[in-house]
Amino acid sequence: MRKNSIKNIRINEEVKKELSNIIRNELKDPRIHMMTSVVSVEVAPDLKTCKAYISVLGSEGEAADTLAGLKNAAGYIKTKLARSVNLRNTPEIYFRLDQSIEHGIHIAHLLDEIHAGEAEDTADEAEQEERSQDEQE
Repeated sequence: MRKNSIKNIRINEEVKKELSNIIRNELKDPRIHMMTSVVSVEVAPDLKTCKAYISVLGSEGEAADTLAGLKNAAGYIKTKLARSVNLRNTPEIYFRLDQSIEHGIHIAHLLDEIHAGEAEDTADEAEQEERSQDEQE
């Protein structure tokens, strides 16, 4: 099976959906932050390994704690995944922290600041034009 085959893409999506359900509904570890989401999953073509990219909406400490909790629960998660997804081999799960969502939020805030600065500059220019017109009259 090739890495980007239709079958591999379907397996990735199914594993992602089930991992999300397991993390959200079945794990009771207090280290795992409640705003944890599975961004993407890459299952190897031989179904031996799986990289799960996790995003945590919180501080860096909470993200590190969540990653540690997920690594400790990897065996339990693998067992639950084996019961819910019918695969020849249940992949070994390796969790990776994905900060793309936080990066996108940061970029959105920067763009908002730029737009707010442009709006202030436009308002200042309009006031200056009004003053110059009043002085000419």
